[in-house]
Amino acid sequence: MGAVNELFYSAIITNMKKLMRYCIMLAPLLLSFELVAQHVQEGGHTSSFKPFHSLGLAIGHAHSFKGVDENGNRNNAVLPYFGLDYNYQFAPKWALGLRTDFVNETFVVEKTEHDGTVEELERSRPLAPALMAMYNLSHRWKLGLGVGGEFAKEANFWLNRAAIEYACPIRKGWEVFGAFQYDIRWNAYDTWTLGLGIAYAFGHHEENHE
Repeated sequence: MGAVNELFYSAIITNMKKLMRYCIMLAPLLLSFELVAQHVQEGGHTSSFKPFHSLGLAIGHAHSFKGVDENGNRNNAVLPYFGLDYNYQFAPKWALGLRTDFVNETFVVEKTEHDGTVEELERSRPLAPALMAMYNLSHRWKLGLGVGGEFAKEANFWLNRAAIEYACPIRKGWEVFGAFQYDIRWNAYDTWTLGLGIAYAFGHHEENHE
């Protein structure tokens, strides 16, 4: 039964990785279509939208199904993290951002090699920034895809990141948000995170919308 669960889990992760890579490859094309459609919709009239910058701080927990405890047993590692988010909203629906996560702990995870062998990988306070393309699904929901890296003294890995956020404006540019994020570290391990944060948009004061 354990072998069946392991195969099922591996198949899900493999398909998720393929889907994320396809989405990242399609993102520039979708962005081009969105900008062209926006230009056509404006019909040559000047838009009231003005680009703006925002900064956010988040806290939460990162989870890995391939954690290893002090006895060498596999477990679900739960790790507190801090996040620093920068976004540049250059269009009503689109933004570019730098999302940086920091886990202030040392932990061990399992890493599967190309030949199928499994080894233990230690990570000491890893820092994981990613360049993200963010799309506003609605006034409050945002979807993001990006690429970045995880850096620690033991080894560095490329990663792909997918995120979905729900933001609630407060007043005068401030908002609180919740975020779900999934990181795929190439040839290493994956994590998913849940976090809460607060952000401020410089020069973009918007009333609360329902």
